[in-house]
Amino acid sequence: MKTTTQASVLALAAASALTAGPAAAWTLEEAAAPYAGTEIEVLFLDRPGYAAAIEMLPEFEAATGITVNYTTVPYENALGEQVRDFVAGGDLDIALIDLVWIGNFAENGWIVPIETFTSDPALADPDLDMADFFPLVVDAFGSWNGVTYGLPFDNYSGLLFYNRCMLEEAGFTEPPATWQEVMDTYGPALTKDGRYAFALQSKRNETQSADSFARFLWPFGGSFLNAEFRSNLNSPESQAGLQFRQDLMAFMPEGIVAYDHAEVVNALAQGDVAFITEWSAFYSTLKDPETSTIVDCLGVAPEPEGPAGRKPALGGFSLAVASQADEAEQAAAWLFIQWVTSKANAGRYLELGGVPARQSAYADPALAERFTFIPALVESWQEGVPEFRPRFAEWPTITEIVQEYGTRMMLGEVTVEEGARAIGERMEAVLEEAGYYDGRKPLAQ
Repeated sequence: MKTTTQASVLALAAASALTAGPAAAWTLEEAAAPYAGTEIEVLFLDRPGYAAAIEMLPEFEAATGITVNYTTVPYENALGEQVRDFVAGGDLDIALIDLVWIGNFAENGWIVPIETFTSDPALADPDLDMADFFPLVVDAFGSWNGVTYGLPFDNYSGLLFYNRCMLEEAGFTEPPATWQEVMDTYGPALTKDGRYAFALQSKRNETQSADSFARFLWPFGGSFLNAEFRSNLNSPESQAGLQFRQDLMAFMPEGIVAYDHAEVVNALAQGDVAFITEWSAFYSTLKDPETSTIVDCLGVAPEPEGPAGRKPALGGFSLAVASQADEAEQAAAWLFIQWVTSKANAGRYLELGGVPARQSAYADPALAERFTFIPALVESWQEGVPEFRPRFAEWPTITEIVQEYGTRMMLGEVTVEEGARAIGERMEAVLEEAGYYDGRKPLAQ
């Protein structure tokens, strides 16, 4: 790990404080002065939100003298690389945390609560304004067991993307508002002449377990677990949602179980299906004439409601300070995280291709007119469940179980009831071995 002489850092901080005076307004430049020359390390992904942050980096580095070294990795490698680095006491100073990783990172002590920095007047931007973040997003991506560790960064929601022209040709003036409307009205009217009403990404991997299976649990009142951390998959509500998914396949393309995100987005983009429920990040693909034939017909709305309301899929990340970093690196890391997720930068981040979690950015009418997914995204973040996928360390094991039996359900190899029972039994075995039932671990997800 890199080292910085603590004494020199403290001396510089004291000198800066004397120069600034007690009544001076907080500035990033003065806050960063003691840490000029510090280098911090972070992993980024090859996605638009990270490209946006990279484009903004020179401004931060020029203002602070802090160098942000980033390594771009595929999403599939990001968890393993960070875990290995933290276990070995490596070089990473910032943790990039997916929704389902935060329990693992927090319980292992790899990340620092933000209170460490927000309680320090020298480091805390008075305009941080935590209340400006969407509460659901802070809770889901940045918090664990009542403690906030990270600030939301590059966040997504599940949205309904639809071909307005196809709907109008079938006599519809609006997209479906409820899943029952999809089943009873939109599905039959739009599935004809080799085209289909709906495509649900369901390929066997996290796409099956999260984007397909979980998507039909929550809106119907179901869940993976009950309050005692026992399987809730055979409850009437969970069974209703999973059976609904099964019945809805009548209005999806043949072979839908092999469709990943790319195939589903392409099916809409080429006019083969009327609507899909996909991540907000795919808006740019569907609005690009080079990748979409429906640019002028594209509509965006919140995901349909179920009997339990609208419970959209949640995806994205937070950035948190790594506990293995030394004092100067931690301070420098916090200043970067605070800056890149700030209110002041949210509009620019959005324009460059990122998806900020700042309510104030989406209140700008000019941006809402330019990025037509904004109203639907804002509405989707009003209500949801942080544990859309359980956020504890055992999820990677459980998702393997869910994707196996979720796929078998859709293929008709097992009934919905049989598949749910098999998942529940195996899921509970994983949780028992992990220590949730004997009190070694808190019932937190």
